[in-house]
Amino acid sequence: MRKWCVGLWALLGCVALATAQAAEPILIKFSHVVAVDTPKGKAAEKFRELAATYTNNQVRVEVYPNSQLYKDKEELEALQMGAIQMLAPSLAKFGPLGAKEFEVFDLPFLFRDYEALHTVTQGPVGAALLRGLESKGIIGLAYWDNGFKQMSANKPLRTPEDFQGLKMRIQSSKVLDAQIRALGAMPQTLAFSEVYQALQTGVVDGTENPPSNFYTQKMHEVQKYVTLSNHGYLGYAVIVNKAFWEGLPGELRGQLEKAMQEATLFANQIAKQENEAALEAVKASGKTEIIPLTPEQRQRWVEKMVPVHRQMEERIGKTLIAEFYQATGFAAKP
Repeated sequence: MRKWCVGLWALLGCVALATAQAAEPILIKFSHVVAVDTPKGKAAEKFRELAATYTNNQVRVEVYPNSQLYKDKEELEALQMGAIQMLAPSLAKFGPLGAKEFEVFDLPFLFRDYEALHTVTQGPVGAALLRGLESKGIIGLAYWDNGFKQMSANKPLRTPEDFQGLKMRIQSSKVLDAQIRALGAMPQTLAFSEVYQALQTGVVDGTENPPSNFYTQKMHEVQKYVTLSNHGYLGYAVIVNKAFWEGLPGELRGQLEKAMQEATLFANQIAKQENEAALEAVKASGKTEIIPLTPEQRQRWVEKMVPVHRQMEERIGKTLIAEFYQATGFAAKP
């Protein structure tokens, strides 16, 4: 009898082991458009590692950087259709999707520093914006920083007059379009993966980017000047397909939420230092001159660009802009 019981338990154990081994892990395809060695690229890898750890390998995250699967304009549609499960698009991407309110993040000179920024992205105003995506079949999980943007071109940009007639690459955003026009330049909307070649061939004259993007995409090889303007913010919303996310077992979803919280903390901690390191690398290359702005020069930029806030009230929502002002302590003087 004892031998029979031992044999039965051994058999049941083998069946359970075989069943566990046969169960394939749940796959999350996480696509993004920037390089692996950017803040977003590193944070995506951190999430991949943490997801495997916290779910005991029941979830496998595959990260696809550098537009390997989809270009900028295609990735949101792929997410909504379920072809991929997770993205971290820039906040400007939601305007064409019908969530124009996210373009509030593109308003020039809105955030004086990271502390002011995080009152929004880590507070109730930012959370409410993410909840609004659910009607699009999307759930917003977190905001990840990249950093504050600088202007680049093949001529020095010290005053608004220096922009006259330049073709400047932007993301698809009515706010960014208005910002460039306010400087007297001509906005050109291009996918991020196309920017280097466009700069190299003269299709566009300049662009705006945080230093980490500028350096990892080798734009310093084809741009002679970078102005330290800190005029705008580039950040991302980490989003998932709603049907996929809500279809996960509750326990697994909780484990992935924990992984995302830690990956977000990591992303936002390294963003500032990654941009500082990238700027030093640009300087060390000797290929691009770094131009600081004097307080007087910066004020000229502010006077030209901040009126865009008023222009965008009807598109973004006057009430939402006021909520951002209150959260960040912004005072629109011009």
